[in-house]
Amino acid sequence: MSLNIVKKTIKLKDGKEIFIETGKLAKQADGSVVVHMGDTMLLATVVSSPEPKEGADFMPLSVDYIEKFASAGRIPGGFLKREGRLSDHEILVSRLVDRALRPLFPDDYHADTQVMIQLISADNQAQPDALAALAASSALAVSDIPFNGPISEVRVIKVGDDYLINPTPEEIEQADIELIVAATYENIMMVEGEMNEASEEDMLGALKAAHEAIKDQCKVQMELSEEVGKTQKREYSHETHDEELKEEMFSKLYNKVYAVAKQGIADKKKRKESFDKIKEEFIESLPEDHEKDPFLIDKYFHDIEKKAARALVLDDNVRLDGRKFDEIRPIWTEVNYLPSAHGSAIFTRGETQSLTTVTLGTKLDEQMIDNAMETGSNKFMLHYNFPGFSTGEVRPNRGPGRREVGHGNLAHRALKKVLPSDEENPYTVRVVSDILESNGSSSMATVCAGSLALMDAGVKIKEPVSGIAMGMISDAETGKYAILSDILGDEDHLGDMDFKVTGTSKGITACQMDIKIDGLSYEVLAKALNQAKEGRLYILEKIKETLDKPRDNYKPSVPRITTFTVDKEFIGPIIGPGGKVIQEIQKETGTTIVLEEVDEQGVVTIYAPNEESVKEAEKWIRGIAAVPEVGEVYDGIVKSITSFGAFVEFMPGKEGLLHISEIKWERLENLDGILEVGEEIKVKLIGTDRKTGKYRLSRKVLLPRPQKHTRG
Repeated sequence: MSLNIVKKTIKLKDGKEIFIETGKLAKQADGSVVVHMGDTMLLATVVSSPEPKEGADFMPLSVDYIEKFASAGRIPGGFLKREGRLSDHEILVSRLVDRALRPLFPDDYHADTQVMIQLISADNQAQPDALAALAASSALAVSDIPFNGPISEVRVIKVGDDYLINPTPEEIEQADIELIVAATYENIMMVEGEMNEASEEDMLGALKAAHEAIKDQCKVQMELSEEVGKTQKREYSHETHDEELKEEMFSKLYNKVYAVAKQGIADKKKRKESFDKIKEEFIESLPEDHEKDPFLIDKYFHDIEKKAARALVLDDNVRLDGRKFDEIRPIWTEVNYLPSAHGSAIFTRGETQSLTTVTLGTKLDEQMIDNAMETGSNKFMLHYNFPGFSTGEVRPNRGPGRREVGHGNLAHRALKKVLPSDEENPYTVRVVSDILESNGSSSMATVCAGSLALMDAGVKIKEPVSGIAMGMISDAETGKYAILSDILGDEDHLGDMDFKVTGTSKGITACQMDIKIDGLSYEVLAKALNQAKEGRLYILEKIKETLDKPRDNYKPSVPRITTFTVDKEFIGPIIGPGGKVIQEIQKETGTTIVLEEVDEQGVVTIYAPNEESVKEAEKWIRGIAAVPEVGEVYDGIVKSITSFGAFVEFMPGKEGLLHISEIKWERLENLDGILEVGEEIKVKLIGTDRKTGKYRLSRKVLLPRPQKHTRG
């Protein structure tokens, strides 16, 4: 059997190479490729149904990125020992690819389309998430599926003055900026990443460096498409239209819709009711026996709303809710709203509201990570919840969807840059944002509420962080455009760009951008960044009016923690046989104790509800780990009595012999009535047996020596 294998090479500026191969694997898919970089290999496949999805007026696209554990020579954890539902990491990579691909399918293409990218060989020095979109686009390039690509995606970092493409993990550790950027040959489509309080200029520099690399990768895909003979795409007809109905609706309804839009109604529900009333009146005006398609009526009315709202902005400089382009909606905030939470805050901006909590836990609360290419633990978590009632909808609660995971990750990126170091903060931190109202940019409300809740909890963040969502409406024919600050949900839906930026007073900490049009210049992008800076600094001042720095102390409900080290040899005695000793300490003091060996030392971490319990457990453990010193006096407890003396525990876990001759200065024949088991006495360590290592104690040396009587 002969194979028609085509292989292309992409050379990066630093000498690394990426290979794209097609014609060997998964040939029954509409398109399939294998992308190599180092020992990392991704198999990308794409399949699209021959017929449109019934009733769809959107692109029914699904993108799944899957990491096979075998790719890294690992067996999955858990009971089933097989890959299950996508991890949060896989969902986030899937979203990166989806957001880059989705805008480039034709607007009238409605066939079910599935893109799958599987990691089949892993190499830590070649991160697969930066290659996933290249693989997906290459699979589309060798298929007959209509797609206005190609696109590619790279990771770009800034180290010092240099921008590096698809760097190693070691290089990423040193980076001040880390972005994933997706683009066509002509335009940037998607950006996501995090920064160490970077400037707007440095971010633009990173975008330009990334785009140059992406152009080379797009060229190679075009060559690949030609070589496999897939430049001609399939013909399709997925929409039916009623031009007469469309023309009638636009002529009768456009001015009415425009007039409502121009009223500047701030209340989302009232604005929607006003628009819906126009549509309902039109439907009622139709003859009872009309055969107009309700689906097309809804579609054309949506088109009218979109055109009117966009014209309102570009022609009359007016937004749907009456604000100026750079105006932020009214903000109110409150902290310590929940008395039992370790930290809590409400952040409300317009009709978007987040109630956010912070919980401080122990090392035992850390999140375990078990991915194909990553294992370990995570001590900072941020979870974002978006219930149906926040938008006045009925929606079943079935766990977080991809949107919730993505929004939570953006807020996580924004806040983790200002967290104190592990040495400064011994706690596991969980932030939970519950969105109670939503009308635009609930992820940015999460960032703002998260900053306040962390400070309310006493977490010593470096600086508060604020976030803002920017939008844009433009007209390619006239060249007009408008940058909108703090966008509404409707403006996000009707606009050409959704650009979220977070940062402190010093610079940007995270960003996320999705562009829905061609031809966004760097000049326009720079204006959006600068307008975003003004907006987030304004919001930052509102945050600081409520709380401008972390509280000096934790709340009484926060567990108290102390950490110290002991010599490695004492790890065993502290744990005791079968864990008996450490369990007894925890039971008697009401503490939780974690004991680890780090760098040839025992690291002891004690957690307790109050400071007294921590001190009690620490004293106990330090006693076990203390080295007895000859000549020191100790408080001892009599453990047992024999004919030749008593055994006394003078330090935790350490007993010595108090010989009968060392109890009193007077000679004793036996110990009847002299000592009792459990009696507390002071003793002095007078020696250690060289052969056996046993301790010798004395009590009499601590007692006044009787004076000798002399005859007169």
